Amino acid sequence: MNNLRGYFMEPQNFSVNDGNGIRTIIFFAGCPLRCRWCSNPESHTSFKKIAYYEKTCVKCGKCAQICPQGVGINLNIPLEMEKCKACGACVKECPTKSRKSLIYNYSSEEILNIIEKQKIFYRHSGGGVTFSGGEAAMQVDILRELVYKLYDSAVDLAIETSGYFDFEDVKDILEKMSLIFIDIKHMDDSKHKFYTGVSNKKILKNICRLNELKIPVVIRIPVIEGFNEDVENIRKTAKFVRENIEIPKMELLPYHSYGDSKYEALGLEKPLKQFKTPSEKYIKKLHETIENEGVQVVSYK
Repeated sequence: MNNLRGYFMEPQNFSVNDGNGIRTIIFFAGCPLRCRWCSNPESHTSFKKIAYYEKTCVKCGKCAQICPQGVGINLNIPLEMEKCKACGACVKECPTKSRKSLIYNYSSEEILNIIEKQKIFYRHSGGGVTFSGGEAAMQVDILRELVYKLYDSAVDLAIETSGYFDFEDVKDILEKMSLIFIDIKHMDDSKHKFYTGVSNKKILKNICRLNELKIPVVIRIPVIEGFNEDVENIRKTAKFVRENIEIPKMELLPYHSYGDSKYEALGLEKPLKQFKTPSEKYIKKLHETIENEGVQVVSYK
C-alpha cells in the first residue's frame, strides 16, 4: 500500500441513503463545480478548514489564547481568517464546540481503518462504501488506492459524482463500482454554466460513455425551485437518460437549506433566496413526467 494522503470531510457511518444497505460515506474535499445552492460549501477546497459558529460562542477567549497565529475570537473577520492555518488547536480548546474542523487530512490507511470497523454492518445489510464529495475524482490517486484495496476485500462500492472528470482517468475506478450515482443539474448549458460555474457538456458526454462499464447507473437531479424544477427541463433530462443509459433510472432530490449554518460559520454569503424546496405534490408530478418518458424513478432516501 502506498498509504497516500488526501483531504476529506468527516466520514458518515450508518448511512442508508446512497446505495444498498448500511453504508459508510467517504466525502472527498474539493470540487470543480461551484453550485450556488451547495449544502457543503466547505467541500469547495482541498485543504484543512476551521468553522466558527458565533451563535454558540460564549467569548471566553480560550481559542485566542492558544492560537499560535494570534487569531482572535471571531474567526470570520477576513483579516483573522487570513491568519488562520487551520492547525486545530482552538477546536480542542473550545468548551462550547463553536470552533469545528470541517476538512481533515487522512491517510488511506486511516480511512481504511474507519471502514474496517463498519464491515460487520455491511455483511448483515448488503451495504458497503460510497465515495462522495465534493468530487472524489479530484483526488484520483488516493481514490484509486482505496477502491482497489476495498474491492480486493469484497466490499460493495458505489460512487456519487458530479460527472465532471476525464473519463479515461477514472474508468478503471468506475469499473469496480456496484452502483454509480451521477448528477445532471440542468440540460441547458448556459444555465448550467451560470449556476454551477462549468459547462454540462463534459458531464453529458461522460454519462453517454457509462454503458461501456455495464454497471447500474442512477441519474440524480437536485430539484431546486428557482433553477431547474420546470417540467420541460425534467422531461428533457428524462429523454436524454432514456436515450443514453441502457437501463434508465432517475432519482429526484428536493432542495434543502440544511447547509446554511455552514455558510455562516465560514463567513460566506448564503445561497440565493430564490432557491426553494418544491412541494411533495409537485415532485410527484415530476415523477409522472419521468415515467411517461420510459424512465424508472427510484429512491435511496
